Amino acid sequence: MTESALGQSGTHSRRVMRSSLALARGLGAAHSGVTHWWVQRLTAVALVPLSLWFIVAMLHLLGAGQPEVARWLQHPINAVLLLCLILASFQHMQLGLQVIIEDYVHNKLTQLATLLVMKAITLLLALSAIIAALKLAFSQ
Repeated sequence: MTESALGQSGTHSRRVMRSSLALARGLGAAHSGVTHWWVQRLTAVALVPLSLWFIVAMLHLLGAGQPEVARWLQHPINAVLLLCLILASFQHMQLGLQVIIEDYVHNKLTQLATLLVMKAITLLLALSAIIAALKLAFSQ
C-alpha cells in the first residue's frame, strides 16, 4: 500500500491508503489511453492490406492517364477502399503524432497548442485527400 498525504482536491491533510493499482487507474491522456492504443493498433492492422491493395493497383495503373485512373476510381470497390486507406492513414498518423507530442512537449500550454495545430492540419489534409478522391471518382 502507498500512502498519500493529500486527498482528491490536494488540500486535505488526512492520509489515504491506496494500492499501486488504485493509484495508476484512470491515468493517461484524458483517461483514454487504452482506447488510443487499440485504435492505433487497429488502424495499423487495417493499413497492411489496404496498402498492399493500393500498391498493386498503382502498379497496374503505372503510366495510365487521368481518364483511365478516373475510370478505375469510379468502380465503387476501388473508391471505398481508397477512402478507407485515406481515413486509416490519417487517423494512424494523428494518433502517432499525438503520442510523440505528449511524450516530448512538457509545457502543458505548448503541448495543447501543438496538439490542436497538428489535429487541424491532419484534418485539413485528410479532407483534401478525400475531396480529391471523390472528385476524381465522380468525374465524367
